[in-house]
This record gives sequence, C-alpha cells and structure tokens, in this order.
Amino acid sequence: MSPPASTPAGAGAGADDRTRRARWRLVLGAESDAALGGGVLDGAASARDRALGFLYDREIGAERNVRGSSEDPDLTVPDWVNQVQELFPRRVAERLEFDALERYGLLEIATDVDVLRRATPNTTLLKAVLATKHLMNVELLAEARRIVRVVVDQLLRELARPIRSPFTGALDRRRPTRHRIASNFDAAATIRRNLRHYDAERGAIVIREPLFSSRVRRHVDRWQVVVLVDQSGSMADSVIHAAVTASIFWSFGSLLRPHLAVFSTDVVDLTADCADPVETLMKVQLGGGTDIDHALRWAEGVVEQPSKAIIVLVTDFCEGGPVDELLATVRRIVDGGVTLLGLAALDQQAVPGYDRATAEAFVRLGAHVAAMTPHELATWVAAKVR
Repeated sequence: MSPPASTPAGAGAGADDRTRRARWRLVLGAESDAALGGGVLDGAASARDRALGFLYDREIGAERNVRGSSEDPDLTVPDWVNQVQELFPRRVAERLEFDALERYGLLEIATDVDVLRRATPNTTLLKAVLATKHLMNVELLAEARRIVRVVVDQLLRELARPIRSPFTGALDRRRPTRHRIASNFDAAATIRRNLRHYDAERGAIVIREPLFSSRVRRHVDRWQVVVLVDQSGSMADSVIHAAVTASIFWSFGSLLRPHLAVFSTDVVDLTADCADPVETLMKVQLGGGTDIDHALRWAEGVVEQPSKAIIVLVTDFCEGGPVDELLATVRRIVDGGVTLLGLAALDQQAVPGYDRATAEAFVRLGAHVAAMTPHELATWVAAKVR
C-alpha cells in the first residue's frame, strides 16, 4: 500500500502537508519513511508510532513477544496499556486494546487470572488494571480488586502521615501539661530548668524535672473541599493520588467536608465512596473527552458557603469545549468567593503536563494553578482553612 498521489512524498508544503504525511506514516509504518520523505514524526507522534509498532509489527513477522520489541526491550504489557491510554483518544485506545486482546491474545492482564496473581502489585500495574477492567470477567475483577487494594494500602501508609501533619495541633510551650508523653516533651525548657543541676564531674545535666507542654488543636470552621479529577489517560497517576488524598481528607470529619468527583464529558460523583479509595478507583473509567466547564459547573452547584469552600481541579487544562465558556465559569466561581486551585499534576513527582495558555487564563481570573504532591496539597489546604 502506498500513499495517494495527492500526498506529497518530499519536503512539505506547509504544516497541513506535514500533518497529512505524519498520519500516513503512522498508518503505513516504518517501511513508508522513504516514500514520505522521512523525519515526519516527532514528539507525541513518535511515541504513538512506537505504541502502534509494539502491537502491529507482529503482522510483518517482526521478532517480538509480550515484553515488546528489540527497540523497546523493557516495555511490558502494562506499560503499553498505560501509554495507549495517554496517547490516543478513548475510541482509538479501545480499538487497540480490542486488537491486542482478540487479534494477538496480548492483554493477558485482562484475560488470565494466573497472570494477575503472579504479577507484582505496583502503580504501573494498577494503572493498567484501571484501563482494562472493563474487559475483565467476574473472577478477574476480584483479582484486580486485590491488586488495587494492595497498592492503595501502600500509598495510604506512605501518604497518611504527611497529609495529616499540616492539620495536627501545634505545641503550645506557654502551657504545661500533665500528659507526660514523648510527643509533648519540651526539650529546650527542660534543659533551661535543669541547668542548676549540672554535674561537673560527669559533665552532664541531671534531669530532675522534665517539662511537658500541651498541644493546641487548631480550631477552624468546617470547610468544603471539592476535588474534581480529570479522567483522561494522561491523568492516571493524579486520579490514583486524588482518590487516596480524598480518603484521608475524609478522616478529618471535624475539619473538612470533602467531595470527590471524576469527569470526562460527564461528571461522576464518588463522594459516597470517598472513605474507601479502592471503591473509588474501581468506578473510574480512564480516557474519553474532557469537559472541564461542565465539571466546574457541577462543583459550583455543590458549594454551600463560597467563603469556606475550596475547589481543587486536577486536570491537564485541555478543554474539549469552548474555552470562553470555561473561563466565564471560572470568573463566576472566583468572583463568588470560592477558592479555586487548578492542579496540573497531583502525585509524588508532581511533574506537570498541561495547556499553558488555559492555565494562565485561570490565573488572570484569580484562580491558583500549580503542580503538587499530596503533602503539598494538604499543606496548602491547611493554610487556607486556618
């Protein structure tokens, strides 16, 4: 097969021509490089080509197996599933997954319960499970849920203390206490009080009167924290960390009233499952379109007292609808007194990938935009509600 005569094979005739040649290159594969002039793929297009080659190069008898090609020896099926979710629209990703499953028998993580049982639970596998759980039967879903539980429990152990710490009471050194526990020990005051008991022979201070200080619980009004999470494939890490973070926020019953929702072109309210991030994640459907405006309007309807409400929008800011309508909603929310925080990433690395122009427009309208770890988000929220 060769490209139609209307498609130039040599140097481009502008951006449109280059785009057409890049699309043909993705369809025809590496063998078409010479006919199309070469060098037409870069950036995301090159990544898409590698993902397509991982699957479809089997058609031409390339030396490949389920771990990938000779060019990508470390690529695993879970890695490939995650890349497909990030690089392609949902309909395309679903077609690739269908071919991998039905045509090549490749998606063993979605069809073979023994493979899941042998797999080491980690975040990469968790993302692949979330992307393919719609293909699983009842037995596989039960095993997938076990994997989700193991990874989530590990994240809870890692994140619970850092997220809770900004909300815990501070030591009040002005008030002594009878609660003689290690966390209340006031070392500096104890040393000052016992200096008169210095033992010159031993060269040490004899502690005869240890001092302990009380803790002051920071009193704050109960704030609403509405967490909106973009379900697009590139936000998978943020979805996972948002679910865990929201569940920890849920434990601050006297301080915060969290709401959690995920969105694509629709909004799914997961607040009822907020206490259990496993249930939350099992209801997530990665991929699809993005309607940020619709999600923000939903959040606006949830807010009861704007001056004591924070909307945390976790998204790549790539709006699928009219941006002008989105910005009008942002302006209305901010002018109404709600604190709006847009997060381009919410995970342990906090490496953002986002539409800079839209994010900058949010900032001009009075919203806050950042990329944060869960601990940084907790610190930011605690400072706002204090």
